[in-house]
Amino acid sequence: MNEEAWHIEPSGPLRGDVEVRGSKNAVSKHMVAAMLGTGPSTLHNAPEVGEVGLTAAMLEALGIHVEITDGEITIEQGPEIRPRVPEKYTGLNRIPILMLGPLLHLAGEAFVPMVGGDPIGRRPVNFHLEALRSMGAEIIEDENGITAKATRLHGTRITLPYPSVGATETILMTAVLAEGKTVIKGAAMEPEVVELALFLQRMGAMIELSPDRRIVIEGVERLRGASTWLAGDRIEAFSYLVAGLVTGGEVRVHGCPQDRLVTAITTLARMGARFDITDDWLTASAPDGLRAAAVQTDTHPGFMTDWQTPLMVLFTRAEGMSVLHETVFENRLVYVPALQKMGCEIEVFAQCLGGPACRYHDTNAKHSAVVRGVSKLRGADVTLPDIRAGFSAVLAAAVADGTSTLRGVNHIERGYHRPFDQFTSLGLKIRRG
Repeated sequence: MNEEAWHIEPSGPLRGDVEVRGSKNAVSKHMVAAMLGTGPSTLHNAPEVGEVGLTAAMLEALGIHVEITDGEITIEQGPEIRPRVPEKYTGLNRIPILMLGPLLHLAGEAFVPMVGGDPIGRRPVNFHLEALRSMGAEIIEDENGITAKATRLHGTRITLPYPSVGATETILMTAVLAEGKTVIKGAAMEPEVVELALFLQRMGAMIELSPDRRIVIEGVERLRGASTWLAGDRIEAFSYLVAGLVTGGEVRVHGCPQDRLVTAITTLARMGARFDITDDWLTASAPDGLRAAAVQTDTHPGFMTDWQTPLMVLFTRAEGMSVLHETVFENRLVYVPALQKMGCEIEVFAQCLGGPACRYHDTNAKHSAVVRGVSKLRGADVTLPDIRAGFSAVLAAAVADGTSTLRGVNHIERGYHRPFDQFTSLGLKIRRG
């Protein structure tokens, strides 16, 4: 899996147009939700990412029919539901945990293997399991995975200790067919969560989004198939805008609405970026150079944790000392050594820098970084630990002195739509090896 590498030579300013498709984080969750419909569901504007194929394979193993053509995914229940996600999917991503609730509705029982995903810190499944238990599921965990049983799930009141996106999605996809009313307090309100709720509503679910992070769901007897157009990926849009800024060029991003990038746009503008925004596209340039900044990640509507990886490379192009404080995942800075190897001057700390004390302030988690710009970057041979790290290493390689070899590029292809083609079209000198 890991042998493919990209060889990148510094290529000057990246310029051109990028069309972003639906987000990796949204498409896989919509695919799981579509299991619940009695008729076919269709997802339009789907990205070509590894995550889609992986989720499709799991659904097929459960007896769900999946058809994928360019940018379109159709999903329909088969005649027989097999309530077991095979163990060969252990540790590959976090989708199996989201299948527990739907499988309990469809088959009264479920087994899913242990979840995985990028090594960015503990993303505990206990929020998911506690919620399912409170709705009437019997759950047993062992080293192979999670086994669940339920004759009938019922609505309940659930207070999440932290606005977890995954746990909110698990509860949504379980509560829609449970008996009675479910109230989630402390719910995640990310655009992808709201998008999932809207899709479930199209399928016939009764969902209310209330103030103060409350979601109220009234269970219905059955859901039907539905069709939706996935909104553009805000992580990808931000990443390509930054690709233009890092290299002193300008990338015009189509397909991601401005409202998904509000905080990101202002953060970059504070650093000296100038924006041109229309209903169809947005673009950023920095003709007068970039200034250092202090940025803290947070749950929506704060600065998104997935945006900080490209931002870290941008910090190395900004004059002065920049600070990043990560408050969402305790091990999100796992990619820093790869950038340090390429000459990025980054120091990581366990203290809360650049923002108020967060939930990691008394831990040993290295979750703050100080970055010195302008750093002189150099080509290097690096292995990528995760999706976002991969993209940031490509940006560093684009402005480094000499050729870089990036290994483990399958990570980038798992999360971005045709990244090799997109970068090539922007003028990056890149070849596979």
